[in-house]
Formats: sequence, structure tokens, C-alpha cells
Amino acid sequence: INVRLSENFSLLELTKSDTAIRKDIDNTPDDVVTANLQALVTNVLQVVRDKFGSVKVTSGYRSPPLNSSIGGSKTSQHCFGFAADFEVGGMDNKELAVWIRDNLEFTQLILEFYTEGDANSGWVHCAYDATDLKKQVLTATKVDGKTKYLTGIA
Repeated sequence: INVRLSENFSLLELTKSDTAIRKDIDNTPDDVVTANLQALVTNVLQVVRDKFGSVKVTSGYRSPPLNSSIGGSKTSQHCFGFAADFEVGGMDNKELAVWIRDNLEFTQLILEFYTEGDANSGWVHCAYDATDLKKQVLTATKVDGKTKYLTGIA
């Protein structure tokens, strides 16, 4: 499974899941999902890596059983290999989201659970589906314990 998707990213990096390992859930992508991950890496992750340096992927592909075990959305783009959650070491996640918004093509960009002034808070979720580059930009926040999505980078 340790196939190179780009100069700096491997398939293993985009499919590794501590939850899958702990719960013995198969998180092996099929060829279609692998091709989707390749497009995500080529058009988003490798570009970010080339610009800013190290990129830490915290969640990439999630098989449907894995996604369900963590309470993910049934329509999550992670299940199709279109999305990854990630951060860049030493960079404020809001700045990263703004740079992606202004410089890359993508399907969806979400600044997730970021706290203004806390550079280490939250993460960036970015999805790339070449058939649907609508550039939707959202901010996810918790309101009364529930996730609420605001339009734009709040």
C-alpha cells in the first residue's frame, strides 16, 4: 500500500488511521479512490507542501465502516478519496485556509474549529473533485455542542 502519490506523499500517509488499526477496520482504498487521492495530492497537498514545507495529514481516506465508526457524515468526501484534513507546521490554520482559497482550485474548503488568536487550533479540510470545482468556502464552529457551518472564512 506504500505507493507514491507525489514527490512527498504516499498512499499510506493518506489512508493511515489509528482508529482503523485499533478497531481492526480495513481502510484499503480501491483504484477509483486511489485515483481521487492522487488528484487531491497533485492539486492541493503537494502544492501546499511546495509552498510552505511540511504538511501533516490528520485524516485522509476513510472507508465507509471507518467513517461510520467515528461518526462522520454519510456523504463525507473523505469516503471517496476527495478530501483530507491537514495542517502546516508553524503556520496559522486561518492563514493557510485563506491562501488555499485565494490560490488553488478546489471543491470545498473548511476552516474547522479554529479559535481566533490560537494558531494551533483547528485544522483545514480541503476537498478536490475535478468534476465539481465549485470553490465552496466554509468555517465549522461548535454552537451549543453542535457543529455549525458559516459561509466563508469567519
